[in-house]
Amino acid sequence: MFLYSCTEQPSSSDTQACAEYLDNSGQEDQFLGGIKMIPISTPKGEFKVWTKRVGNNPTKKVLLLHGGPGMTHEIYECFDGYFPQENIEYYYYDQLGSYYSDQPKDLSLWDLPRFVEEVEQVRIALGLDESNFYLFGQSWGGILASEYALKYQKNLKGLIISNMVMSIKDYNEYSAKVLAPKLPSKVLDTILSYEEKEEFSNETYLGLITEHYYTRHIIRMPTDSWPDPINRGFKHLNPDVYVTMQGPSEFGIKGDATLLNWDIKDRLKEITVPTLTIGAEYDTMDPKHMEWVSTEVQNGRYLHCPNGSHLCQFDDQKNFFTGLVKFVNDVDAGQF
Repeated sequence: MFLYSCTEQPSSSDTQACAEYLDNSGQEDQFLGGIKMIPISTPKGEFKVWTKRVGNNPTKKVLLLHGGPGMTHEIYECFDGYFPQENIEYYYYDQLGSYYSDQPKDLSLWDLPRFVEEVEQVRIALGLDESNFYLFGQSWGGILASEYALKYQKNLKGLIISNMVMSIKDYNEYSAKVLAPKLPSKVLDTILSYEEKEEFSNETYLGLITEHYYTRHIIRMPTDSWPDPINRGFKHLNPDVYVTMQGPSEFGIKGDATLLNWDIKDRLKEITVPTLTIGAEYDTMDPKHMEWVSTEVQNGRYLHCPNGSHLCQFDDQKNFFTGLVKFVNDVDAGQF
């Protein structure tokens, strides 16, 4: 386990470890600086998805599953500030339909089981296995990571489910009964009036949610202070994927979104791989539910971010990364 920083004054052995971590010579992706376009077979043909490796470590490799659906890898750029000094190899990844990856227009591709098979194809292409493969999923990525584990956990060394409850019904109830009543009454009444008319794409509706809900429960900062990776991520979000699976906003899953009835609470006991669940005090997801998930899986740990919301890698960064790094290092050292 390496606890040094390459910016401090390392010992000679630490310097050697830094050099090995940063050395891309002999890597098949050296020409593109760690980038690999991976062919993905789907029921509608073959497409390519974008990945980028950072670092080298034969026993600690983390594949990052972004949220959305249809968001981008950009929301994890802050991992650059924490993983390298811990000697953790990690992979940025735009899922099919997202940013640098192919963006086919066939809506039938935005299907949870197909995404699970996509992750498995990415794993194989990157050479990840049970000796080194940690799967991190946040929000929609947490849905995808948990479904992947239910089918392919034999390939995993560790699983991280961040900011995602295991039932959309529970998610919607928490939003409606706990979080929504905390909004100013006039704002809530206006939002609910648009929802009653199913005017989910109305600019006023979306503007009110962004101003009054997102700044409390998605990322606890005024919109004009949002980190650049978040702004770019929203700018590059693919609405076809997002609306098809999630609906028009983070204010619960609405309409005919394909994830509306998703629920795996009764299957969590099937997950045996070391699992970290991450919850945040001000999240759109109930942190008590996230803690409960850690007790339902067979080998779990819970990380609470007391200052954070849905994107706690930014608004509670110290607690988030301290706990996440400790989990990866503990599993790697056999001390979990």
